[in-house]
Amino acid sequence: MKIGFDNEKYLSLQTDKILERMQSAGGKLYLEFGGKLFDDYHASRVLPGFQPDSKMRMLLKIRDQAEIVIAICAADIEKNKRRGDLGITYDVEVLRLIDTFREIGLCVGSVVLTQYRAQRSADAFQRKLQSLGIKVYRHYPIENYPSDLALVVSEEGFGRNEYIETTHPVVVVTAPGPGSGKMAVCLSQLYHEHERGCKADYAKFETFPVWNLPLKHPVNLAYEAATADLSDVNMIDPYHLEAYGETTVNYNRDIAIFPVLEAMFKRIYGTCPYKSPTDMGVNMVGKAIVDDEACREASCQEILRRYFTARTALRQGTAEVTEVKKLEMLLNNLHLTPDMRPCVPPALAVAERTGGPAAAMQLPDGTIVTGRTTELMGASSAALLNALKLLANIHDGIDLIAPAIIEPIQALKVSHLGSKNPLLHTDEVLVALSICAVTNPTAKLAMDQLSKLRGSEFHSTVILSRVDEDVFKRLGVHVTMEAAYQTAKLYHK
Repeated sequence: MKIGFDNEKYLSLQTDKILERMQSAGGKLYLEFGGKLFDDYHASRVLPGFQPDSKMRMLLKIRDQAEIVIAICAADIEKNKRRGDLGITYDVEVLRLIDTFREIGLCVGSVVLTQYRAQRSADAFQRKLQSLGIKVYRHYPIENYPSDLALVVSEEGFGRNEYIETTHPVVVVTAPGPGSGKMAVCLSQLYHEHERGCKADYAKFETFPVWNLPLKHPVNLAYEAATADLSDVNMIDPYHLEAYGETTVNYNRDIAIFPVLEAMFKRIYGTCPYKSPTDMGVNMVGKAIVDDEACREASCQEILRRYFTARTALRQGTAEVTEVKKLEMLLNNLHLTPDMRPCVPPALAVAERTGGPAAAMQLPDGTIVTGRTTELMGASSAALLNALKLLANIHDGIDLIAPAIIEPIQALKVSHLGSKNPLLHTDEVLVALSICAVTNPTAKLAMDQLSKLRGSEFHSTVILSRVDEDVFKRLGVHVTMEAAYQTAKLYHK
């Protein structure tokens, strides 16, 4: 993959921009952090060269001046809302975030429960955090927020919220997921700081959409694809265009809320320091793109991945038709078709030839390997072993795992563990391969290639088991599937 993004340049520019905004604040800066802080794989896919931990590395440059406040909506705790990518609830994600921040030396100041209505599960979570030595604050619902400014900016509005004690000049407000109330936390703090006679400012750090790229640039359209379930739409920022005569891009929710935010600032401070939503941002990612064509191509491929993923989710009953329709519209806008994902046509060709499930993997150098279903293993496992053989220059006719080793595993699965599918999943194949590697140098050579799979593209002609999908993700392989099950059964594990 061609590199299209200068990560070191980005770290330097972004750090300088935040420090500049902090200094202009004259006291304290509340920095709303959107997206993922330390595992931003979407950005790394659409901006080749962007490191998933770039935001964390940037914060480490200012660690002596920054602390982190994590906002979590009490209602999300009550309904056990989960992160789709990790499968863990938001409250568990808060604990994971705290551990991760502390491990790298960042200060976690506190956790704030937003939209708190005395939910029992939220109370239990607060007690748990406090028993671990973590400060917890409560912010309450405000009727008709944010439109009723007289109520919002008053003792009965923001004034009811508990003031979050902070000790650093930069307060990074983040959350386990969208809809957690990060902006409201920042604005509430501005109100309380003003009441205490302290000078404070607010800035927003969202990687996407990229404000200084064209509205229909594939990088920005890939953001729409990533948020198709939220119905976010990129728009020209009309306030910035009117104030400065400069065309910039923002998204609908920030543009829609800006007049309210502007009025809120004026009510608190008497004036608003921003003339547009773009003014509030500090994102410098667009300044570090060094190969626009490489980023365009990578973004188109990401939109295709999102399309396949949404179709699969619709088949599984976890997505809406509107999400798929939105992605189809994006494909049409960019003149993309599903077969433009390089690993799709080879997988479909093998399936048509063999009459069974098949898979194909595109390695980082562009080489394609395929796999078909056999009596011993599924197509995904076969494609995985074939990829390792190719990377290790092992002849295709050589068995990495002897049938005599596979057959007892199959017998264990069917006869003792109650499985009706004797074919080896990818995790079982890797365990068997690692055992063979102890005595077989060829198997060991294949095992040594696993790290080289990172960044590969994979497509299956049937919906994978969760086990297979998770293994590929752990190996850093980007997975898509056809929206079809291997059997016509109603229940699928």
